[in-house]
Parts: sequence; structure tokens; C-alpha cells
Amino acid sequence: MMTSRERLLTALDHREPDRVPIDLGGNQTGIHKFAYQKLINLLGLKEEVVIMDLVQQLAKPSETVLERLGVDTRYVSAGGAESFKGGVVRRERGGQVWNDFTDEFGVTWSMPDNHPYYYDISHSPLAGKSLKQIREYPFPKGDDPSRFAGLRERALKIRQETPYPVISGISGVVYEICWYMRGLENLFTDMIEQPDILEAIIDRTLEFWMGWFRLFLDEAGDVVDVIMIGDDLAGQDGPLYMPRVYRSIVKPRQKQLVQYIRSHTKARIWYHTCGSAIEYIPDLLDNGIDILNPVQISARGMYPTVLKAKYGKRLSFWGGGIDAQHVLPKASPAEIRQHVRRNIEAFKPGGGYVFNNVHNIQADVPPENVIAMFDAAREFGAY
Repeated sequence: MMTSRERLLTALDHREPDRVPIDLGGNQTGIHKFAYQKLINLLGLKEEVVIMDLVQQLAKPSETVLERLGVDTRYVSAGGAESFKGGVVRRERGGQVWNDFTDEFGVTWSMPDNHPYYYDISHSPLAGKSLKQIREYPFPKGDDPSRFAGLRERALKIRQETPYPVISGISGVVYEICWYMRGLENLFTDMIEQPDILEAIIDRTLEFWMGWFRLFLDEAGDVVDVIMIGDDLAGQDGPLYMPRVYRSIVKPRQKQLVQYIRSHTKARIWYHTCGSAIEYIPDLLDNGIDILNPVQISARGMYPTVLKAKYGKRLSFWGGGIDAQHVLPKASPAEIRQHVRRNIEAFKPGGGYVFNNVHNIQADVPPENVIAMFDAAREFGAY
């Protein structure tokens, strides 16, 4: 039997471990608070549901749950700047109560009190701003040392006192923050009418993340095993915006960040993009990534056997364990088991695969299906 860390690193080296590593608990590989509550109820556990991702309303899985499901990963994250005084405020508008918070970039997120599933953007601070105003906008400092207080100690605790690998929380969101701040429709219009707006914002976000990673890697670059970065580039049927815009504006900034990370750590670099990302896999490899997540197998062209055959020697796949849109929330546990078996058998030969649901387990997934999915992953993941 391998330790969880040995198992993960062997798989990411494109060698076959004793079984496929299993993941749960990250910002893109987590479980919604409502699904988690149903899961712990079924397991007969009495524990508080702790929110680890406010926007997505993800629960922090307890050690008891992680061990029951056979999860091999453990996460460590940096925090916010000590000087930033954020927090949720309850306000009434439009005849209902809203929970609002404004993040460090000035983006306001809101969740209705009577439908508390997710926070969505309700205010983008750069909407309607001129190029001059964008360049003068007060961005937060990525290299604020207070963000990383205690990070090394938390990472070393996992490395030295547990059998688990150290995985970072999500970071390096170079492009998506641009549309958070500008508004999605506005930014897509800018791409056609005034691309210098996108360039101005993305240069500022890149500056933030370059500073952030300089301190993060100083603190934990020699301890962390996997670093998670990402921007959603694709939707259900293909790229979200023109590939030429990605390749001329977004990709060079992403590549600069990835290459900086690679030059300062031996950690594997995990890149997250939802949707039909087949168009961009060669670009992401050229940037220098090692791992693709979440492998949305229900999106156009994202067939496990095709992906493995074409890219399996150069790229590790992390996710793709089940059709999260049509199967996981609706099928029977027996059907879940067979679906997991089919996908694992496509991805696992030769290593290079880590099992997870496609993205987060959503609120409507029955707990019996969650258990069936992870039990099947352990059963059929054996080499």
C-alpha cells in the first residue's frame, strides 16, 4: 500500500500507483453545503457545516468524511490581506433580503436570503470606466505579507505529520477577475471594440498574481505538491470568446505566470477550465501546465478515451469521473457505479489520472450517489 502522497505523485509522474488517487475538498473539487449536510446526515455524523468557499457555498469536509470516502488530498490556502475588512452585510432591496459582500478588488457579490445557494456578482467596479480610470484604479497588493501568515506552518504540518500531499487552494486567476471587475458583457464587447481595455485590466491582475506568487513560493514552494491556477476559457460547446483574443492577449500573460511558478518550485501546475476545452489543450501545454481540471466529459468533444489517447502522455487529467450534469444528480447508485467504472477505465492506464467529480458536487446530489461514486472510484481504481 502506498501513502496518499506517494499515490498522487506516482500518478502525476505518469506511472501506475496501487490505485487511482481520489480528490475532494478544493475550490473546484468540493461539495455544496446542502449536499454535504445530507451526506453527514446519512453517515450519522454530528458535526458543524463549515463554509470554506463563500461564493460557491462549499463545505469544508471533515477528516472523518475524507477518510470514509478514501480521499487522498489535503488542502492549504493563503488568506486575505490583514488590512482588508470585508464581511457579509444583510440588506433589503426589491422586496427581499440579500447577503452582500465586497471583495478586495471592489466586486460586490450577492446571495438572496430565501435562495441561499450561491453568490453572484451584483456590482462590477470597472463597468463604464475609461482606460485612464482603469489604469488609476486602486488594485489590492498581491505581495502583502499578511496574506501568508502561518502558511508554511500549515503546509509543513500536512507534509510532516500526515501521509497526504499538500495541495494549494485556487489562485492565479489572471483572466476571470477581469470580467468580474468589468462585467462579462462589457468585457466581451471590449474584445471587439476596444481590446486595450482588456489588456489594461489583465496587466493589473497579472501584476497582482506575480506579486502574490513571489511570496507564496517563498513561503511554501518547497513544500506544496500541486499548485492550482485557472480561468474558465470554454463553455458547453467550445471557447467562450474568440480564440485569437485568447492567443494574442490572455495566453501570453498566463504563460508568463506559469513559467514564473515553474522556475520557483517543483510542484505540479494544475489548470482549471470548465467546458469544451479541447481547442486550448495545446496552448495550455505550451504554457507549461501539467494537469487539466475538471475534464467536463459532458461538453462537446471531451471524450475520455480520445483525451487520454491524444494527450495522456503529456497531460494528467484530474476530474472527469462522472457526468455531473446528467448522471450524478439523477441516476441510481448502481448506474453511478457503472458510469464511474467506464470513465476510470478510460483514464487510468499508465497513470496520469486523479479521480474527482467534474467540478463541485452540487446541492441536489443525493448522498447515496456521493457514496456510490467514491466507493466505485476505490473499487475500480485499483491497478
